[in-house]
Amino acid sequence: MCRKRNTMTDKIILASASPRRRDLLTLMGLTFEVNPSKREEVITKSEPDAVVEELSFQKAEDIAGKTDNGLVIGSDTVVTIDGKILGKPATREEAIAMIRSLSGRVHEVYTGVTLIERENGRTVWTETFSEKADVKVMPLSEAEIEGYVDRGESMDKAGAYGIQGYFSVFVEEIKGEYATVLGLPVAGLYRRLRSRGGTLHA
Repeated sequence: MCRKRNTMTDKIILASASPRRRDLLTLMGLTFEVNPSKREEVITKSEPDAVVEELSFQKAEDIAGKTDNGLVIGSDTVVTIDGKILGKPATREEAIAMIRSLSGRVHEVYTGVTLIERENGRTVWTETFSEKADVKVMPLSEAEIEGYVDRGESMDKAGAYGIQGYFSVFVEEIKGEYATVLGLPVAGLYRRLRSRGGTLHA
């Protein structure tokens, strides 16, 4: 079995505690550290693509400021419908209302990514981008909606669902990269790493 290695930098840092993002970087064959940003998020934008790009930059910048050498990856994801950003529900009732709003409709998932490369305490490269995926959810009964929320998957997730969990049985179609819905568009990330000489070799 071939072992993958990073060729652009010897050190990659994921500025997120998300297990799904960790899984996706591992799937890419990258060796990395996890150092989640604890910086308070400040949103000054209104468009969802601009919001996720802004938040991903804040996370990456926070950890890059504490990194002398390496590549820092920051990422953020939001769910939107009818132009409204759905955050993480605070109550069971909010989660039910969110899932009800997605039932039988197409909504959008935006994920922003910021890459900051540091050498000897200096930033030598920064790039921020975002990807969008459209997710079509089948019509759900109230019993299905409440039953899903009561499974406990909703409370720590934007839009009150996780595509990698039981909610996947309700998803009829995804237009865009599936990994964008998970929280890290790996194809877009790989293209940018490749542009910096970061292709993966056996």
